[in-house]
Amino acid sequence: MAAEQRKLLEQLMGGGMASRSAQLPLTDPKVCRSYLCGTCPHDLFTNTKADLGACPRVHSEALKAEWEALSEQERARYGFEHDYLRDLQSRIESCNRNIDTLQRRLEKTPDEVRQTNALLKSISDFGSTIANGLLEVEILAECGEVGRAYDEYYKVRHAQAAKADREKELKALSETSGPSGHQKLQVCDVCGAYLSRLDNDRRLADHFFGKMHLGFAQMRKAYDAFPKEMRGRPRLPMQMGGDEDMGGVPTGPGGGYGDGGGGRGPGGPRSGGGGGYRPRGARRGW
Repeated sequence: MAAEQRKLLEQLMGGGMASRSAQLPLTDPKVCRSYLCGTCPHDLFTNTKADLGACPRVHSEALKAEWEALSEQERARYGFEHDYLRDLQSRIESCNRNIDTLQRRLEKTPDEVRQTNALLKSISDFGSTIANGLLEVEILAECGEVGRAYDEYYKVRHAQAAKADREKELKALSETSGPSGHQKLQVCDVCGAYLSRLDNDRRLADHFFGKMHLGFAQMRKAYDAFPKEMRGRPRLPMQMGGDEDMGGVPTGPGGGYGDGGGGRGPGGPRSGGGGGYRPRGARRGW
């Protein structure tokens, strides 16, 4: 859908965008490296709550075909896959932080925590009273103190009933406390959306096959597909003779590839300044 919209826009503008993108080399910072190496996150969430808007970088099918025609060794020399990996990692980590925040909102309030602790202490105290009372009943019975044993057993039965009442209160508090009490809410661990355990199969299927859920699932799958050693390894500079051999890598301000490493992720503002190609002697941003 996003590719079709771009083609339509290019036609309306008289092919200006197409001609401009066709003139760009692979190493131009205006080119979206996530699009070259896989799928740009901006294309995954259009018309959803996680919509990132249009990608500020160029998505050129011609450049993507040129990239895919390169051998693995040639691709490794560019280092674009590291930029794509950082882009995925940044957005996945942002989603995970959002999941943690939403999960905490479903936890109990301080008052509910105090009630729970008080009930747990009361249940524990009744448990000790019952254990000691049964031991006392046994000793009195052995000593022939039948009347006193009967009175003590009556107290034990009363403590058992009180303990059962506290356990029912604790169960009811656990089922109704927190914002998720009545709706049985939980947070999807893939996309961070709220789910209700009371939803029927149709509603759950609508979620799991929805565009936002599938978009985050695709990003996580693409990230997991990278070798583990590559995920923990910093991006290496291009193994070439110099800037003139890189196809005209810009060396001025903003020449680095910032969207991949510096983007906040779904729902957050994008920021530049991520890692990328820098002129010799320049300060590295990653």
